[in-house]
Amino acid sequence: MKLTLTEPRFLKEPIAIISELVTDVKFKVNKDKIELVAMDPANVAMINFKLLASAFVEYDVEDDKTIGINLEHFRNVLRRAKPTDTVTLVLDEEKNRLTIQLKGESTRTFRLALIDIEDTGQKVPELKFPLTIETSTMLFDEAVEDMDIVSESILFSVDNQKFYIKASGTTNNASIEITTDDETTITTEGDAKIESRYSIEYLKKLIRISRLTDTVVVKFNNDYPLMLEYNVLNKLQFRVILAPRVAND
Repeated sequence: MKLTLTEPRFLKEPIAIISELVTDVKFKVNKDKIELVAMDPANVAMINFKLLASAFVEYDVEDDKTIGINLEHFRNVLRRAKPTDTVTLVLDEEKNRLTIQLKGESTRTFRLALIDIEDTGQKVPELKFPLTIETSTMLFDEAVEDMDIVSESILFSVDNQKFYIKASGTTNNASIEITTDDETTITTEGDAKIESRYSIEYLKKLIRISRLTDTVVVKFNNDYPLMLEYNVLNKLQFRVILAPRVAND
């Protein structure tokens, strides 16, 4: 297995975010993509990250592979990659390690030992949503940051084709109203009001992936998991599933 990437950010940014949730992960590699599914120990957030074969300038994968790796070590290596560097990943099955080469003004080589991780059979759940909101990542990120000023949780609601983002603290509250325009589309099934509350702490960590794309797709239901989808065409998909916050948590 040999993979060469000329845009390190498509691997560097997702790994930096995922490494804040989990320590060890399994990458599944096939002829179409690299994929990982990660759930934080508290079972609050799940990430499904796919880096497509078309994102690489060289993608040599003969057989399906499963690679167990310490994410902190991997992140630390990728942090050393400059934006103009070429990153090459080579699997050495005989020595049970992953070789990472960063090539730019110089060529730097790192070798990380692979680890055995128990297969928990973790899968991305099949969720159904009555609404879909596509909006700019800048608008969504700023809304989360605004709500963080007054509360630890954020309330998303859709009513009458309007997307409301609200937060309430002990003495303060804040709200944002977003309507369909050039930057936002809101698609719903039926006219019933839909709302659910989520952790701002988790959201602030996860939305950093917005550095890679200008749009985010937001899906939720009443007291139901939130799904955020970030896509870079022919490059990657980064999906977040976040458990709702209930009244007594």
